[in-house]
Amino acid sequence: MIVETGHYALVLALAIALLQSIIPFWGARINHASLMLVGVSTALSQFLFLSVSFAALSYAYLTSDFSVLNVADNSNSAMPLIYKLSGVWGNHEGSMLLWSLILSLFGALIAVFGRALPAPLRADSIAVQGLIGAAFLLFIIMTSNPFARLLPAPAEGQDLNPILQDPGLAIHPPLLYLGYVGFSIVFSFAAAALIGGRIDAAWARFVRPFALVAWCFLTLGIAMGSYWAYYTLGWGGFWFWDPVENASLMPWLAGSAFVHSVAVMEKNGSLKVWTIFLAILAFSFSLLGTFLVRSGVLSSVHAFANDPQRGVAILMILSFFILSALALFAWRAPLLKQGGIFAPISREGALVLNNLLLTTSCATVLIGTLYPLVVEELTGDKITVGAPFFNMTCGVLMLGLFLLTPFGFSLSWKRGDLYGVSQRLFAAIAIGLLGFIIVLALDHEASVMATLAVAIGLLIIFGTFTEIWIRLQRGGRHWAQIRQRAFGLPLSFWGGALAHLGAGVGLLGLASSGFGVEVVTTLQRGQPVKVAGYELVLDAILPRNGPNFNETVAQMSLFKQGQKIAVLEPSKRQFSARQMSTSQAGIETIQFGQFYVSISAPETPDSVPAQLYWKPFVTFIWLGACLMAFGGAVSLADRQLRLRSADQTGRAAPATAKA
Repeated sequence: MIVETGHYALVLALAIALLQSIIPFWGARINHASLMLVGVSTALSQFLFLSVSFAALSYAYLTSDFSVLNVADNSNSAMPLIYKLSGVWGNHEGSMLLWSLILSLFGALIAVFGRALPAPLRADSIAVQGLIGAAFLLFIIMTSNPFARLLPAPAEGQDLNPILQDPGLAIHPPLLYLGYVGFSIVFSFAAAALIGGRIDAAWARFVRPFALVAWCFLTLGIAMGSYWAYYTLGWGGFWFWDPVENASLMPWLAGSAFVHSVAVMEKNGSLKVWTIFLAILAFSFSLLGTFLVRSGVLSSVHAFANDPQRGVAILMILSFFILSALALFAWRAPLLKQGGIFAPISREGALVLNNLLLTTSCATVLIGTLYPLVVEELTGDKITVGAPFFNMTCGVLMLGLFLLTPFGFSLSWKRGDLYGVSQRLFAAIAIGLLGFIIVLALDHEASVMATLAVAIGLLIIFGTFTEIWIRLQRGGRHWAQIRQRAFGLPLSFWGGALAHLGAGVGLLGLASSGFGVEVVTTLQRGQPVKVAGYELVLDAILPRNGPNFNETVAQMSLFKQGQKIAVLEPSKRQFSARQMSTSQAGIETIQFGQFYVSISAPETPDSVPAQLYWKPFVTFIWLGACLMAFGGAVSLADRQLRLRSADQTGRAAPATAKA
């Protein structure tokens, strides 16, 4: 009965989404307040019914109801509770339901927190959000029903894909979807602004908090996914330039460009056309990622589905929304009035260059990801575009972006003094150059890219601290004055500083991958192996039983200067239900670096093939990402406090485009 209730709620959500996409839109056209308010109730109702539907599917998983086909294909009664829950979205049907639930959540957020918005803009935004929701709900019901019954019900399920049975995969998809789908609000606001002819600095103030929410979650989702790949896949890396990894990177790059561009628009009304285009682009890449993951055109550990019918349906949805948005943009963009002007050497000018580097990087990733697919479709030949291409194109562009970061952060709005900023950053520049020289002196074989990354990372970190210190001492150098100044600075400044610090820390972590040590060997019991000043000794190879798997564990002791500092237990797990095996790395974190061990199947009771790594400062990658997301959250807090003041500005601002 609960399962049928969930299915019924899903159908009702589709009907409500259709009403949400029509009634408030029509109300905005005829300026009918009551019809526009229907969007609020329908957005909240859609979220309510999708919550009921998602809860019903979760109940089926938690109770191991194998009469539901989705549960029978992706769960098992012996699975731990956390994996039963993550199994809800660890498959195509459930993940699409989660996607739609989050989509409706953001629509509900507009309804609840959008009171400061002009009524027509809120109505049109909710209507566009409802239309997107209706498209995906129709797709789910027609091609991906998560509540399909299986009669007679099997006695046991086939188990969740073993590679997804990991705490990281319980967290990674929801975070990623909150980012992916969060950009739907940016898209809806952009479409509504184009439809209503209202694009100004007030619009930028309304949309930027939602963009920051999406960007923060997408940053955390990508970081969590890379760490999962790092410790679960057993190859010692954190980024493979896999096409599905690229599918999450592209909306992040476009979203980062949007977050910076909308700041310029909010400041002086500039870059209107470009900002609207980025809003469309960010969500378009989110839709493209959905297509790549679920169409079957890619063979990837991340891919969910290989049904051509589903691929065609998603391609139709993607094409409809992207082409419609671009057509609307082409129609309305020429009518937009230009905003404020600024000098090339200014904070705005630096942000324009930032946008050009980000979007060029995004285009490079797009070409490298789709080119093999196009070649295979046209010629039948299979080719791969791997890390060397992306590192030498996107990597170089991003290094240029990072080099620009401390200068752009220190330049003034409207008109800046590059020479003066360079003088202020002299110490940071010197530290970066010193780091470059030290790295070359210590490691003559270090790659140019890794060495430059170290220098630029240090420049960003110390350049950001320099700007903070200069801002703090403007009111005087007494401790009381500095403290008062610190509390007086806006949260948006502190958020930007934290995000830039995170970028510098993350860049140092990425650079550290070029200075690690790798040893491939066969460990013999009791015989130490030396790796970068450490000694690893295989103590025993033991069998161990898990709730729904058997594993072979290699117990190892790690020594430093003769003293035992850690015990590592890498393993190979065998899942009987799916007849699949997975690797579990043994990792010990030591002063921001990590000693990493991955094993293959043991050759004898006393020996095991293993890959041993020492990765200095590798944890900076994920610490930097968390710091960036935290900076976005701090800046978001400032935006929320100022949203009410935007109400009056928004109502008073004149429209800047005419139908």
